[in-house]
Amino acid sequence: MKPQDILVAKSSLWIFGYGSLVWKPDFKYKRSKLGYIRGYKRRFWHGDNFHRGNDELPARVVTLIPEDDASTWGVAFEVTGTQVEEALKYLDVREGKCGGYVTQMVEFHPEGHEQPSVPALLYIATADNPMYLGPASPEEIGARIAVCQGKTGHNLEYLLRLAAFMRSSCPQVEDHHLFSVEAAALSMVAYMLAAQ
Repeated sequence: MKPQDILVAKSSLWIFGYGSLVWKPDFKYKRSKLGYIRGYKRRFWHGDNFHRGNDELPARVVTLIPEDDASTWGVAFEVTGTQVEEALKYLDVREGKCGGYVTQMVEFHPEGHEQPSVPALLYIATADNPMYLGPASPEEIGARIAVCQGKTGHNLEYLLRLAAFMRSSCPQVEDHHLFSVEAAALSMVAYMLAAQ
């Protein structure tokens, strides 16, 4: 289902980012809010042969995996008026180049108990996606991330920026998968540098 089909005549829309969107949305928006969605965990289980990797060595980037008692923190961006169509066109290209994410609506919970939840659009890569790489150990994922590079930059930069966002914006959240992959990738980089 295309976002445009869901959102015909919608004058305002929230879009939830949990990967590179948290630091690089690259579309115009009215405002943004830090917060979380429930029922999903963030995992480096998706392949990317464009932005951070290539056909020979696909990068590891995040997608969301359903899990009832999990939550994922990120940033929701509100787009209004002409920004809605512009943002969706841009994201269809951006996420499409990264293996064809699908969209769905979720409840976004802004940080702070006084703020009501809002419906938000989510881009997610599922297991039936041809670029889906699936589960692996933090060491295996980190080793791949340490060596991949694509048209947008190094896979390691993607990982480090996401980890830095979580530490600075959500210090109360322990994202064990993210931080264990980060540790493994940095360990691999240190090993490669020492071997030179």
